[in-house]
Amino acid sequence: MVYWQPWAEISTAVIILNTLLSPYLRNENPSYSPPYYPSPWTDGSGEWAEAYEKARNFVSELTLLEKINLTTGTGNEQGNCAGETGSIPRLNFSAICFQDSPAGVGSADYFVTAFPAGINVASAWSRDLAYRRGRLMGEEHRGKGVDVQLGPVVGPLGRAPEGGRNWEGFGVDPVSAGILAAETIKGIQESGVVACAKHFIGNEQERYRWAAESATFGEPIAEGYSANIDDKTMHELYLWPFADAVRAGVGSVVCAYSQINNSYSCSNSYIINKLLKAELGFQGFVVSDWDAMYGGVSSVFAGLDMAMPGDTVLGGTGYSFYGSNLTIGVLNGTIPEWRLDDMVTRIMAAFFKVGRDKTRVPVNFNSWDLSQYGDAHHLVGQGKGTLINQYVDVRGNHSSFVRELGAKSIVLLKNTNHALPLTGNEKFTAIIGEDSGSNPDGPNGCTYRACASGTLAMGWGSGSVEFSHLITPEQAITNEITSRGNGVVTAITNNYAIDYIQKIAKVADVALVFVNANSGEGFLEVDGNIGDRNNLTLWKDGDALIQNVASINNNTIVILHTVGPVLMTNWYDNPNVTAIVWAGLPGDESGNSLVDVLYGHINPGGKTPFTWGLLRESWSTHVTTNRSTSDVFGTQIDFEEGVFIDYRDFDRQNETPIYEFGFGLSYTEFQFLNLSVTPIYSSSSKYIPTTGHTKPAKPAGTVSISSTISDYVFPKGFRRIPLFIYPWLTSSCLKNASGDPEYGVSVDSWPPHGATNGSPQPRLPASGGPGGNPGLYEALYSVSVTIQNSGQRDGDEVPQLYISLGGPEDPKVALRNFERITIPANGLHTWTANITRRDISNWDPARQDWFVSEYEKIVYVGSSSRKLPLKFTLPKL
Repeated sequence: MVYWQPWAEISTAVIILNTLLSPYLRNENPSYSPPYYPSPWTDGSGEWAEAYEKARNFVSELTLLEKINLTTGTGNEQGNCAGETGSIPRLNFSAICFQDSPAGVGSADYFVTAFPAGINVASAWSRDLAYRRGRLMGEEHRGKGVDVQLGPVVGPLGRAPEGGRNWEGFGVDPVSAGILAAETIKGIQESGVVACAKHFIGNEQERYRWAAESATFGEPIAEGYSANIDDKTMHELYLWPFADAVRAGVGSVVCAYSQINNSYSCSNSYIINKLLKAELGFQGFVVSDWDAMYGGVSSVFAGLDMAMPGDTVLGGTGYSFYGSNLTIGVLNGTIPEWRLDDMVTRIMAAFFKVGRDKTRVPVNFNSWDLSQYGDAHHLVGQGKGTLINQYVDVRGNHSSFVRELGAKSIVLLKNTNHALPLTGNEKFTAIIGEDSGSNPDGPNGCTYRACASGTLAMGWGSGSVEFSHLITPEQAITNEITSRGNGVVTAITNNYAIDYIQKIAKVADVALVFVNANSGEGFLEVDGNIGDRNNLTLWKDGDALIQNVASINNNTIVILHTVGPVLMTNWYDNPNVTAIVWAGLPGDESGNSLVDVLYGHINPGGKTPFTWGLLRESWSTHVTTNRSTSDVFGTQIDFEEGVFIDYRDFDRQNETPIYEFGFGLSYTEFQFLNLSVTPIYSSSSKYIPTTGHTKPAKPAGTVSISSTISDYVFPKGFRRIPLFIYPWLTSSCLKNASGDPEYGVSVDSWPPHGATNGSPQPRLPASGGPGGNPGLYEALYSVSVTIQNSGQRDGDEVPQLYISLGGPEDPKVALRNFERITIPANGLHTWTANITRRDISNWDPARQDWFVSEYEKIVYVGSSSRKLPLKFTLPKL
């Protein structure tokens, strides 16, 4: 039966149409997300026990309206932060502050650090650097008064190389992404701030993600795209790093704008209730991406714990899918009290788990206005003259770490005849390319860094940060040369000054050519690129610039600042291109980091976190740019490639890349020797599927809910802020308060079957602990390998362990472990690592659990996905 959902306040006619038609049309669409109810309730298991008890005690003291306040944002631009919940004045509990970004404190004043992007953490291949970056970012958010940092990013993973926000995450491999995300989360949360893993899940491109932003670029759509992902691919690829995030104790998870198998992420009961909460055992809270909600009570039952920024449409409507509509839902008995209490308990458990009750300081910045004094409520211009920015400097000495990480994330792709490191004795150094210099409008001259001017040190969008300073390559290289007291240096930062470029290139001992390629979030467009890149070419005719210089200068060194791979077919093997350096998006110490590597102060040890193909056709996956013929479902993006993205795809096609995943050169040489694999499991080591039932749900509250509806109406004389989201009702008549003409209509399909059932629930076989069944994380084998530095310089190497699972649907090899190790000149190092049951398992959709297949399992160790000189066949369990 077609039904109209009470108090959902669905805000557009298109969404209404979809609500009406989808029950009839769903069977025509092969991609379907099955319902899963009820939403699992947190139990405080494991390391959450103490925080859970504190949260339960806190929630037990709250009134209904106070609980609602903690689940709902107060509206876009209605406070200081990117998003803020309501407060609890009675308990002196201020609003919970959410703030971008995954690379530092975004949309704040300038007294913050612009850290290297996530993709640079990926190229550094270092657990330690990932943790330290997370720790320092967390400290800065804490110092600004932020409660929840909206990061790290593990979705997108990087399915399509042009994906606009790939640079925010940790590369294309689920294992490396999971390991680095986990370390980042530990760092953020140990600093006293809640980390928020995003975007859950399958959020692999910007185009067509969100109907609300599409009209801005002249291509209106009715619905966000649907990422259609099969169960095996979901578990073995996209869910993998989120499992690591949950295992690391992440406090919150953001759901995405797009659909998963034709159900919107933030109201998808299968991915939130089943995968995240039931299977992975997530104990924190799920928060919507900003304006990514399409219903109220349906989202509650699907597992969404918090609505951000609270209003139904960015820009302010004064209406919310939660807020007063959530109040109505509880009062009329549709939403059980235990579900609301679980929402609030999850929120407060995350708060207490990281010690926010001990480390909290008042918010001292404003996301919407850099002035010292301004409007307390920017959207509506109220609260004028409020102190909104105190310019608290939280940077400390973090720039030294940014410089270190920037240098250690640099990947040396080519180095013919030891062209690098430079000696510093070059007579004439030419610095060529716009990417070497400053943006004429300043480093923050473009909104959310959405421009293509000057050197590229950060992508664009909500993942960006204001630069407190930006050391350009031109500045740093010039300082390096002049500090030595010799040599000539000339910089040309106009890519199109062809005559002068050729003139200088003819006489230079070395020509350093700087080129870039940018991308970002889909609500902004740069040079025709709406978030995602239109292609994989260099920007500003970078290819022509390189070829012009290399045709004249026989010592041309190319430096790439890019968000991902670019096509270099026309010049990478030119003998006059003696070196190629990928520096990624290194943050505010960009030039200094680069100088440290170019001049040999630091030996490069980075490895590329993605594959560089010869042609665009070398990749099988791409950004979908053609809308589906029927927009009633949204554009259908079928992830038909399964787990075969990036290097897995290249291996399957037998496609030879220019530079493979995991590749990177050094100023020294390494050899891999003496692989040894030892079984460490016992006869009792056996995977046991989880059985049994959960405990029943129970309300946390001891404050009774009044049956007198007028108790929840706005108090007399209350001065309301326009468009601000409140939990109070406008009328003691629930129907009138809801504003829903169909309020109270009885329908057969509402609420969803099982959604209100608080009785003990069966545990899933793959569940049982943070990140899934504990048996998955049992170490089964110990691997040992010797690495020799046979050169004359100390250097860093990254041993990479891959496994072939052996099945016809498995990748030839899949990364399973790594570590970055410093080895002295002529030194040896023995690296040991464990192989867990998870590492050798596949997902079985039929039994809904992991299993170890009968196929032969082979371990490979080496320096990249295609340089694996050592191998060993694992003995069967």
